[in-house]
Amino acid sequence: MKRAKKLCSLNNIDIQMAKELGLTPKSLIKNIPAPNQRWKAPVKVWIRDLYEEKFDKNLTDKQVSMEGLTRNVKKKEKLIFSDYWVDEEDLPF
Repeated sequence: MKRAKKLCSLNNIDIQMAKELGLTPKSLIKNIPAPNQRWKAPVKVWIRDLYEEKFDKNLTDKQVSMEGLTRNVKKKEKLIFSDYWVDEEDLPF
């Protein structure tokens, strides 16, 4: 559990939540998002989300600001129109 705690940047409360959920250190390490998996939440946020879903409560010893622990949802990118864009009015059919 020490290795998972270090690799996933978990604190004692997160470890306790993971144990109550039945997660093993191996499963925590396997769920560390790779750089190309931007959609995947960090393990710390993932554990808290699972815990909240299962038990309908937050486990904290003091009030923690959850602003820093939210998922980073990628903003919608603007569509890029190229020179090859054809307007519907220009279509022959």
